[in-house]
Amino acid sequence: MDDAAVYRIADDRLILSTIDFFPPMVEDARSFGRIAAANALSDVYAMGGRPLYALNIVCFPQSLDLCFLSEIISGGIEKCAEAGALVAGGHSIYDKEVKYGLAVTGVIDNGILYRNNTPRIGDALILTKPLGIGIITAAGRGGEASSEDMAEAIQSMERLNKYAAEKLAAFDVSACTDVTGFGLAVHALEMAAGVVTIEINSGSIPYLKNIKRYIDDDYPTGGGARNRAYAGSKLDVSGLPAWVQELVFDPQTSGGLLITADAGQAADLLHAIRRDDPAAAMIGRVIERQACEVVFI
Repeated sequence: MDDAAVYRIADDRLILSTIDFFPPMVEDARSFGRIAAANALSDVYAMGGRPLYALNIVCFPQSLDLCFLSEIISGGIEKCAEAGALVAGGHSIYDKEVKYGLAVTGVIDNGILYRNNTPRIGDALILTKPLGIGIITAAGRGGEASSEDMAEAIQSMERLNKYAAEKLAAFDVSACTDVTGFGLAVHALEMAAGVVTIEINSGSIPYLKNIKRYIDDDYPTGGGARNRAYAGSKLDVSGLPAWVQELVFDPQTSGGLLITADAGQAADLLHAIRRDDPAAAMIGRVIERQACEVVFI
C-alpha cells in the first residue's frame, strides 16, 4: 500500500522508486509536461523522500510535430529542476495517443519513512491542495471551463508537493499519501486500512472556487463514479449534499498531500505549510474504528 517502492540500503537511508504517466489533460504542451512531472514526483514527497533523478516515459504519434514533444519534455525538465532532480534520459515509443510521465528515483536520508496506512487514533488530518481538478479539466475538455478556472486548476496541478513535504520532518507525522486518481474519499479509505476510522469535516475541505457550478452543470467524471463504486459501504457520505459527494470522489491529477499528525502539533504544522500552500486546511481527525472506515460529517 506504499506510494512508492522502498529499498533499504542502510538503517537511516532508503531508496524510493516510482513511475507515473498519462495522456494530456490540458492544451498547452509545456504545461502538460510540468503537470505530469509534478504528479510523478509526488509519490517520493508523500513518503518523506527527496527526488534524485528521473527518466522520461514518452508515447508520441508519428503524425505530430516534434516541437510539441520538445515542449512537453521541457516542461518536465523545468519541474525536475525545481525539485532538485536530474532528468537522466528515458524511453520513447510511437503510439496513437500522446502520453508522458516519469520514472523517479528518490532517497530518504534521515530514516523517516511515511506510509499511507499508519494513522494514529487522535491524530488530526490535513489536506494541502484544493479538490476539483478532475471536474474542472473535464469541463475544459468540453470547452465549458472559463480561462480563469482552468488557470486555477493548472496552477494547482503544476505545484510541487515539495514545499509541504519539507515541513513534515519537524513534526510528529504518522501517515501521509498524495491524493490522486482515487480521490479524497478512497485515499482516506486506504489510509484507514480497516483499523481506524477517518472522520472528515466536509465544511473544511478546500476546493477550486467555482467547482459547484461545474458539478451542477453535470461535469462529474467517470473516474469519480468508479471511486464511489469501489468504496461501497466502507464509507459514509449520506449526510453530504450531492455536489460535495461528487467532489470527494473526484479523481485528482497532481493533488495535494493528505497527512495525519499529532493533534497537539497539527495547528503549527498547518501554519508552516500554509506559508507556501495557502489552500491547505485541517479537514478531520482519526478516531476509533466505527461501522464505516471513512465518515464525512
